[in-house]
Amino acid sequence: MAAAMRVVAAGARLSVAVGGLRGAVRSLCSQPVSVNERIENKRNAALLGGGQRRIDAQHKRGKLTARERISLLLDPGSFVESDMFVEHRCADFGMAADKNKFPGDSVVTGRGRINGRLVYVFSQDFTVFGGSLSGAHAQKICKIMDQAMTVGAPVIGLNDSGGARIQEGVESLAGYADIFLDTSYLFITGPDVVKSVTNEDVTQEELGGARTHTTMSGVAHRAFENDVDALCNLREFFNYLPLSNQDPAPIRECHDPSDRMVPELDTIVPLESTKAYNMVDIIHSVVDEREFFEIMPNYAKNIIVGFARMNGRTVGIVGNQPKVASGCLDINSSVKGARFVRFCDAFNIPLITFVDVPGFLPGTAQEYGGIIRHGAKLLYAFAEATVPKVTVITRKAYGGAYDVMSSKHLCGDTNYAWPTAEIAVMGAKGAVEIIFKGHENVEAAQAEYIEKFANPFPAAVRGFVDDIIQPSSTRARICSDLDVLASKKVQRPWRKHANIPL
Repeated sequence: MAAAMRVVAAGARLSVAVGGLRGAVRSLCSQPVSVNERIENKRNAALLGGGQRRIDAQHKRGKLTARERISLLLDPGSFVESDMFVEHRCADFGMAADKNKFPGDSVVTGRGRINGRLVYVFSQDFTVFGGSLSGAHAQKICKIMDQAMTVGAPVIGLNDSGGARIQEGVESLAGYADIFLDTSYLFITGPDVVKSVTNEDVTQEELGGARTHTTMSGVAHRAFENDVDALCNLREFFNYLPLSNQDPAPIRECHDPSDRMVPELDTIVPLESTKAYNMVDIIHSVVDEREFFEIMPNYAKNIIVGFARMNGRTVGIVGNQPKVASGCLDINSSVKGARFVRFCDAFNIPLITFVDVPGFLPGTAQEYGGIIRHGAKLLYAFAEATVPKVTVITRKAYGGAYDVMSSKHLCGDTNYAWPTAEIAVMGAKGAVEIIFKGHENVEAAQAEYIEKFANPFPAAVRGFVDDIIQPSSTRARICSDLDVLASKKVQRPWRKHANIPL
């Protein structure tokens, strides 16, 4: 009897134990389902950003969302997102409420590929708190920047933000400091602040719009009609650049013969030295397949800068524009050119310079603005550059401006002159007025000066140009030179940093 009771009791205990085990198993099995549901819900919330209503409002303004921009920029299916579940940490001003928590916060970050080449990207999401920068937002951007530095890949930022997040105060400002050592905004202060401080009435477009910054301030390099146009051009621009400063300039297969002659160049420069022509026509004729990606086309138009390819190799193009201010160098064009030359030098991109420059722009406005200091920036940039440098003088190369434009005196590797080139201290008319002041036969004196100096021979006999070439052979000569200069190496003495005349 006692034994039977012990068996029953043991059975009861076993039943209880089994029941408890079943409950535990059910609990363990149901927990992952709950977590998976939460993960899926968070992902879906992150994909919606600030919600459908705000997405619709973004579309009504003619703008894409952060994720749509990334999708258009990168190769299909290549985007790998990071930190999708990160949320802001602010608890003040009602920010801790669930309705103010958005997975991923106000920026989408990750990596992907453009034409198969690795790139990291962040895209600010205006549908979440106007894309404002929080501590978490900054942390996400800094993380992909660090990853990009580790693997030697570029970072593309798609900005659509109202600025620092006011609710987070100093933490959001610290976030800006973490991302940027130095930066500029489309405008530092908005129209309302300008009105209160200076009593100026100005609209947002006038103060910091695309037209202002691409034509007047030079803060922005290009302006586009819409997001789609901008992102398509960004993909094209990216193809010209190496992934990092440790990589050589990109080379792609070229179907344009490197020895192609360009007969139209033999007659492109007018016989009259005062008559203008378009330097862009020369550039298009020389480069691969007439493809030229111009940088800052609407700012300081008297100088042209941009990227092209020669025999498949990326090159930087610098050229004076005779159609604007006769191609004179001024403050803005000097700074524009210097910045571009230094960019190319930093990323191992060879430089090709087309010269037709009558000098520096005279006048009190230029002198008071510091044309000597700013002009020296372009001189310094060319002198400092260690990449291959090929220069072609098409017509005028006068005075100090001749020296500045990648002359042999600034360690140009190969310097050519066309038969139409005039390399002199100044133009014939101005020189004669000084040299032969009061002379009876000014016309004869001017003809004598032209015969002596208004041609490429004085420079050629002194070795300041390596050859006088037919314009039609320009492409073939440059392509050949770039092949030879591909192995160029220059050793400079160590220094902490350069001292460009800022």
